[in-house]
Amino acid sequence: MHPLQSLRAFVTVAREGSVSRAAARLHLTQPAVSLKLKHLQEELDLKLFLRKPQGLALTPDGQALLPSAEKALAAMAAFGQSARALHSTLRGRLSIGTIVDPEFIRLGAFLHRLVERAPQLETELRQGMSGSVLEQVRDGRLDVGFFLAPPGVGPGVLAPEVTHRELTRFHYYVVAPAGWGQRILSAQWPDLAAMPWIVTPEDSVHHRLLKGTLEPLGLAPRGVAQVDQEACMLDLVRAGVGLSLARDALAMAERQEQGLVIAEGIQLPCALSFIWHRDRQDEPLISEALEALAGVWNLSAAI
Repeated sequence: MHPLQSLRAFVTVAREGSVSRAAARLHLTQPAVSLKLKHLQEELDLKLFLRKPQGLALTPDGQALLPSAEKALAAMAAFGQSARALHSTLRGRLSIGTIVDPEFIRLGAFLHRLVERAPQLETELRQGMSGSVLEQVRDGRLDVGFFLAPPGVGPGVLAPEVTHRELTRFHYYVVAPAGWGQRILSAQWPDLAAMPWIVTPEDSVHHRLLKGTLEPLGLAPRGVAQVDQEACMLDLVRAGVGLSLARDALAMAERQEQGLVIAEGIQLPCALSFIWHRDRQDEPLISEALEALAGVWNLSAAI
């Protein structure tokens, strides 16, 4: 292997046709450049240049070796650039708490953008309910996560040390089995609460929304089954077990496709948020996640 300095001198002299001009470009003295060429030719046991009145010209051997020398220098430059890039490339693992279905939280688009921005970053997904995701972000088991709560509230008093970015707002509807139209026609909350309900654990947003609506009225849902998956809730509603909450888009689709009934005039507002621990806001992992998220949801990246 030949020192890079000798290859660089060879290529530069070949391009310039002059030791003096090559020395100026390389910020070396003419004797230094001449010595590097001498050593290279001795090592190769080849004559690379001919001296002419106009300067130095490549010999046939020199012409044959020039492309290889240029490729070697380009490869070393690329190697150095890649090595330098590793110092500024974000690496590590980002643990993300996910909820509901991937399409609703735009998980695929978020991960795609994140990988584009930080190809060395590894992601770990953990599916759960809003409350469990919040708890794990608060105690550090998760770096970031998705969370559901009433609009403008975020984690709020549940976890003041966790901050949030609201992504979108929507509504939950009360859905009932097909054929229950007359039973819930013009029904108000006292009537609805007395009917059988498919309820959810305390960690779920359904529980928090229902409790926040019914408790001030001195009411509680008459639970007949408890599930922790949205798909299971809808299955039980289709089977005629009782009422449930469903996101507006899901409720409309179920009414159209399965004949489920939506309680008219009753909507519980909700918001999807992205959460992270307040003390970690300036960490590169969190900042990168927020930048990627902003691109997916068309938000300003500034927090």
